[in-house]
Amino acid sequence: MKDLIQTLGENLEAQRAAARERARRLSRSYRCRCGNQVFFDNTLCLKCDSTLGYLPDEGRVAVMEPGPREGTCKTPGRVDLLKFCANRDSPAACNWMLYADNPHPFCIACRLNRTIPDLDDEDNGRYWIRIEAAKRRLVSQLLQLGLPVRSKIHDDPEGGLMFDFLRSPREGPQVMTGHADGLITLNVEEADDARREAIRHAMREPYRTLLGHFRHEVGHYYWDRLVRDGRWLQPFRDLFGDERADYAQALKRNYEQGPPANWAATFISAYATVHPWEDWAETWAHYLHVVDSLTTAMGFGLDADDIQGYVIPFERDALYAPDDPNAARFLELLNGWMEIAMVMNEMARSMGQPDFYPFVISRPAVAKLQFVQMVVFEARSSAEA
Repeated sequence: MKDLIQTLGENLEAQRAAARERARRLSRSYRCRCGNQVFFDNTLCLKCDSTLGYLPDEGRVAVMEPGPREGTCKTPGRVDLLKFCANRDSPAACNWMLYADNPHPFCIACRLNRTIPDLDDEDNGRYWIRIEAAKRRLVSQLLQLGLPVRSKIHDDPEGGLMFDFLRSPREGPQVMTGHADGLITLNVEEADDARREAIRHAMREPYRTLLGHFRHEVGHYYWDRLVRDGRWLQPFRDLFGDERADYAQALKRNYEQGPPANWAATFISAYATVHPWEDWAETWAHYLHVVDSLTTAMGFGLDADDIQGYVIPFERDALYAPDDPNAARFLELLNGWMEIAMVMNEMARSMGQPDFYPFVISRPAVAKLQFVQMVVFEARSSAEA
């Protein structure tokens, strides 16, 4: 019995060690060579004045030193030469790096842009820096998850991704944020805090952010890439509903009648009730919220095992596929997130702020979240094969 207990303890510790290693790879906790804490968008260490750049292939911020040729850089531990993204000195303030021999002047995140705001307007420059900061956080997470990220403009005209950042003309019509065939359009006025908050209040939304928009809309893109034409389509319909239902009618019904009274018992958000496509996109966005926030917390040493609080954990009977090889890993992720979110919500209330995560995850939403993870994991495995 003693040996069995010891073995179980060793297995548990091994699982926790593996979870910490996964969190490290997805972490947003970075250190300069001088030991100073630096952050995802930093271009300069404020302690030692070292130049910093983000390495998208490694998912980390690193010190950049002058290379042997003009316009090149090198970083300790790597032999390949690098260069700064051409948007480093633009209002986008991009700190991403790319290989020096890459013919493109822009990094993988900036190469996704098809249209940027007119920078002759001062407000547009202010909006664009916020938009790009949110987009880079999105793209870095997609890359770290092993999802395909290719420019529709430069790399993959048929299956790639691109962005239009547009502002509504005064005489109209209103620019609508959305996705169509790999093109994500964002109304740049969403970067205006006052305007976005007014819309959030009018729409009775608990949460509305630039990053949230990006995660939701890119969910539509990956539904096209990973679900629509493959083996996941019928399981998707069984779980989320039939996406062939009239979308225009679904939107009309939602705006006229609002969500069902008991929507929270089945869906992750009120907007998820509109149509199976929106249910998927909202669930996808929440999966990215959970993964990024939790691994960031763990990267800074905030582990759910250390929290002095209790949340009733979800068990395998809440899952879409309880026998999936990664089911235990998913439950560890989700239950850890629930504990972290509980603490973060209380901390926000202590500052008189709205809840950090103003959502309640129902059992049906748990099943959908696991489904998203299974699609993501298969896409990563296919890319690695």
